[in-house]
Amino acid sequence: MSVLEGKKVLLGVTAGIAAYKTAPLVRLFVKAGAQVRVVMTPAAKEFVTPLTLSTLSKNEVISSFTQEDDNATWNNHVELGLWADFMLIAPATANTLSKMATGASNNILLATYLSAKCPVYIAPAMDLDMYKHPATRASLETLTTFGNIIIPAESGELASGLVGEGRMAEPENIISFIESELLDKLPLRNKKILITAGPTYEAIDPVRFIGNHSSGKMGFELAKEAAKLGAEVVLISGPTHLQLENSMVQLVRVTSAQQMYEAVHEVFEEVDVVIAAAAVSDYKPKTVASQKMKKKETSLTIELTPTPDILGSLGKIKKHQKLIGFALETNNELEHAKGKLERKNLDFIVLNSMNDKGAGFKKDTNKISIITKEDVMSYGLKPKSDVAVDILHEVINLLHE
Repeated sequence: MSVLEGKKVLLGVTAGIAAYKTAPLVRLFVKAGAQVRVVMTPAAKEFVTPLTLSTLSKNEVISSFTQEDDNATWNNHVELGLWADFMLIAPATANTLSKMATGASNNILLATYLSAKCPVYIAPAMDLDMYKHPATRASLETLTTFGNIIIPAESGELASGLVGEGRMAEPENIISFIESELLDKLPLRNKKILITAGPTYEAIDPVRFIGNHSSGKMGFELAKEAAKLGAEVVLISGPTHLQLENSMVQLVRVTSAQQMYEAVHEVFEEVDVVIAAAAVSDYKPKTVASQKMKKKETSLTIELTPTPDILGSLGKIKKHQKLIGFALETNNELEHAKGKLERKNLDFIVLNSMNDKGAGFKKDTNKISIITKEDVMSYGLKPKSDVAVDILHEVINLLHE
């Protein structure tokens, strides 16, 4: 998954020969999972057609303040500027750069730029001497002081036949530049997080097991959100039907508590944070039958023995790691959660109650409280994806203490 997935990208296209590169550029943004809207200067339509870019972006291309077929309908440049997560002006000609630097606003692209509240990336494109001219250099320097981010022009053969600096960066390089820049700003960049998810199954015989109703949804949502925030994630999951395809997430499948214990301890030394969201079985059969046990008319007694305490074992050996646990309770919830927090040497614990409607196993929603040694923070019922945001917000605060 690209860091661009779900991003709202506003692409501004100006009147330079490099405008032909915006077709593959839009395609790459869309392929990465971004939403793209395109604003063009009127003259840019001489270099690439709005039809091409609207087809690739799946959105209408805007090039004037009013709809071309209806002068009574206004294209709202303020709304466009507020919509975007970031704006990219590519190609950015010397003419447009000069107008941006001086605050000129004689077309909808410039008006949108001046209205944008989001980061703005600029990919210059012009001939060699124009790129080197002091006026162009001054425009770029001024735009940098405004907080705009310049994607450096590349060297190569130019439209004039000259060879040198001034070519707009290739679409693949623009995408890589923006991805790297976005990743560097993410709050969990260069952090490694271990997350456990789902149930464990403890075998009775080759057919039957002791388990619970955990679906793994909370852990998987935490893994997705942590990766979105820039973390490298190791997700150790018990049996679940859930899948997660993300280059930032290593998914390790296990079945039993013992297997989860071993997998967790294998990577614990190298992680910064552990979020133990798995519902690990507390007991397992002392003896596992080698063949399927046949039903009898008499009652059956199975002797159980405790499974390894994964969270408690990590609390005893943690050094730099931040350790977060979960507590699903049915009675005396706060008391039991605080006891677990202290007993297992946790940095904070996430409490949810089976008594809360919409919370617990197999639900798409959850209602939690985050408990530290000093505080209790309670949240309303939310989708588990939003709950993951709340939990990781507290993780980020913890890492910055």
